[in-house]
Amino acid sequence: MDVNKVLDAKGLACPMPIVKTKKEMTTLEAGQVMEIQATDKGSTADLKAWAESTGNQYLGTVEDGDVLKHYLRKATPEEEKEEAKHPDVVNLGDLQKKIAGEEKITILDVREPAEYAFGHIPGAVNIPLGELEKRFEELNQDDELHIICRTGSRSDLAAQKLTEKGFKNVKNVVPGMKEWTGDLNKNH
Repeated sequence: MDVNKVLDAKGLACPMPIVKTKKEMTTLEAGQVMEIQATDKGSTADLKAWAESTGNQYLGTVEDGDVLKHYLRKATPEEEKEEAKHPDVVNLGDLQKKIAGEEKITILDVREPAEYAFGHIPGAVNIPLGELEKRFEELNQDDELHIICRTGSRSDLAAQKLTEKGFKNVKNVVPGMKEWTGDLNKNH
């Protein structure tokens, strides 16, 4: 495949592959293709969701050993969308208060299974962002859903997807597990 730019994001964890991709996409002309080389298993779902939310085209991913080669085509001005953000946001302190007050909430952790295994909020449900569309039925549309990931990026995309599917009470938790100081369960 002919590409116009190659971005090395190997060894970087979320949200850095997306951050670097956003920056480099601004250097491309409409219709040009960029190859993003990453080792973060969650980068496939992240880049796919980001492309969808901005109008850029996710062309696919090729596995080359441990490296994932993602291909994105830059949108034309007609295809481009302003990157959306989920409007309902909760900070970690508010989430901890809800948990401590034993409020009835569902915490959805959209990180990859390995990230979840090394530390997650007790009782959190793990559905990785890349599996969410196939697993919506595992969630109750009437529940108060608090979506969390490592930094707030994947959870933002997941919150948007859930809202589009008719979920009414969806909150994106920021900044995410990276700064969580509450109790953790580990199952590694």
